Amino acid sequence: MLRLLIADDEVIERKVLYKTLQKNIGDQCVIFQAENGRQALRVYEEEKIQIAILDIEMPGINGIEAAQKIREKDKECCIIFLTAFDEFSYAKKAITVRALDYLLKPYDEQELMLVVEEAMRLAAEYQANRQAAESQAGRGQKYELPETALSAGDDMEDGGQVRLSKVTEIISHYIETNYMYDISMQDLARHMNYSEAYFCKLFKQCFNKNFTSYLTEYRVEEAKRMLAEPTVNVKDIGRAVGYSDSNYFAKVFKRITGQSPTEYRLCIFQRG
Repeated sequence: MLRLLIADDEVIERKVLYKTLQKNIGDQCVIFQAENGRQALRVYEEEKIQIAILDIEMPGINGIEAAQKIREKDKECCIIFLTAFDEFSYAKKAITVRALDYLLKPYDEQELMLVVEEAMRLAAEYQANRQAAESQAGRGQKYELPETALSAGDDMEDGGQVRLSKVTEIISHYIETNYMYDISMQDLARHMNYSEAYFCKLFKQCFNKNFTSYLTEYRVEEAKRMLAEPTVNVKDIGRAVGYSDSNYFAKVFKRITGQSPTEYRLCIFQRG
């Protein structure tokens, strides 16, 4: 069982999040709760937490500070931030902690679970690699952005639509070109010379959803197109759209479409 921590000082929000996660992944994760950053760090230490969902604005030690302390000791813990737009000016001042993603409140259940399930996949990989004493070298291949990438000086705070359109085009091109590889929000933010928190805000402005959700949905749309070809193996399709684990591909596909890849393909041919 993986070990997941929720840290949020808002009791109702924390309980709702706990209930949602318990319903979806309670059979795969032991879920712990903390009401502030200090308690979160204590639970992290005591329970050897693998996935931490941290609200940014908490009394005492806030989510970013807690994440920094976790990252000093643990390079593998999957960190997910909960935040709101008005907190980004504060968040982008933080030292980069390689968060998997930033969930903007209010978030919907599908957006939440796509990010959490990706964190679970990564945590399970890290765990398997440690158990097998294998080197982490070679994981996370990086891919260069087109040379038209914007610099950090191209600030979007003024909401300039021309620059926003340009950013959207660059990001779209990058995902269209590299969706089949192991790409991450951090890779794209770094290549565009943005902090992770600021890039997350920018991405939400461009696409009205977070990076993980957008990438997952793009991959599923490509998989749908391939599934219309009867001679292509489902496992091959999963690998072709960026999922080396066929079971994980099927799980993600079903969360988006409500059907397994095989069921979706069958419906296509029945309609035809």
